Amino acid sequence: MSVLAPGTPAPTFALTREDGERFTEQDLQGKTTVLVFYPFAFSPVCTDQLQLYERELGQITAGGAVIYGVSCDSSYAQKAFREKLGVSIPQLSDFEPKGEACRAFGVLHAGGFPQRALVITDAEGIVRWSYEAPSPADLPGVHMILGGLKNA
Repeated sequence: MSVLAPGTPAPTFALTREDGERFTEQDLQGKTTVLVFYPFAFSPVCTDQLQLYERELGQITAGGAVIYGVSCDSSYAQKAFREKLGVSIPQLSDFEPKGEACRAFGVLHAGGFPQRALVITDAEGIVRWSYEAPSPADLPGVHMILGGLKNA
C-alpha cells in the first residue's frame, strides 16, 4: 500500500481534534489542506519536523492553505506534544479506531503507525500532491510542501 496518488478523491475518514471534535473529509472542503502524517509524538524526527514546519508556517499558509499534523497518538498526547514544542499546527488523532484514517490514505506502516507522508488536497477534497518518505526516519523538507502547494 502507498500514499494516495494525485487526482484521487480524499477517502471517507474520521480523525479527532484536540478538543474531541471530529475532523472528516468534509473539513477538507473549501480550502487547500496539507496533512502531515508522522509516526510518533515526542520522537526526535517528528519533533524536528513540526518545529521546522512551524518556523516556515507563514510560507506554507501564505496562499490560504491550512496544515494539520496527523498521528496515531491519542489527542491528549498530541496536545502535550504540540504545547511542549510551542507549535501552533493543529493535531489530528487517528487513535480510535487506531490507524483507520492512515490506512485509508495509504500511509499506515506495517508497525501500526503512520509512515511519514505529506498529502495536499484542494478545495474539493481531491489529492493534488502526495509524498511518502522512504523510511520513517526521513524528514521531508519545507521545500517539498511549498512545491506541492504549487500543484494544488
